[in-house]
Amino acid sequence: MVANTNRLIASIKLIPREEYEAESRKDQDNRIFGEFGDQQGAPYGLYRSFLFSPSKTPCNVPPWGTTEAVDLYTGEKLWDVPLGAMLPGNTDAEPPTGSINLGGPIVTAGGLVFTSAAMDLALRAFDIETGKELWKYLLPAGGQATPMTYSSGGKQYVVIAAGGHGKLGTKQGDYILAFALR
Repeated sequence: MVANTNRLIASIKLIPREEYEAESRKDQDNRIFGEFGDQQGAPYGLYRSFLFSPSKTPCNVPPWGTTEAVDLYTGEKLWDVPLGAMLPGNTDAEPPTGSINLGGPIVTAGGLVFTSAAMDLALRAFDIETGKELWKYLLPAGGQATPMTYSSGGKQYVVIAAGGHGKLGTKQGDYILAFALR
């Protein structure tokens, strides 16, 4: 199994059911990623927000986002690599910080893992066995989406929607990009 992870500190406030509707109409704070969760059927709803420093980076140590492979038969973590960087266009941050990411990876039959969920606008390909980054392409807008793959005319393609993400603040656009695999 290959999955993207986020490693962030969150503040969560439980709201009694009878107060939830009124509370959800109020401005809670101006933190990034604040959101309400109705929690239908539970005695409480919730408000969750993530904690960021004044420099707009998470308050915990990096990596803040990774791509990770786990052997589902043994439960062993095979590899775990930082995914992207917090600043758009900064695809080679040293040391790698990882990024908040929204979107998942896909794995091809040829052993490539494609993901573009990070804030730095890059679509990446990793080796399924080692987690080594093999390829990177800077997208024209944020790729906070899960890529897809298809075959046509004997060729395999990887496609990504690069539209950006308003809450993440990545560059907005309306692009669909396709890449042919050799």
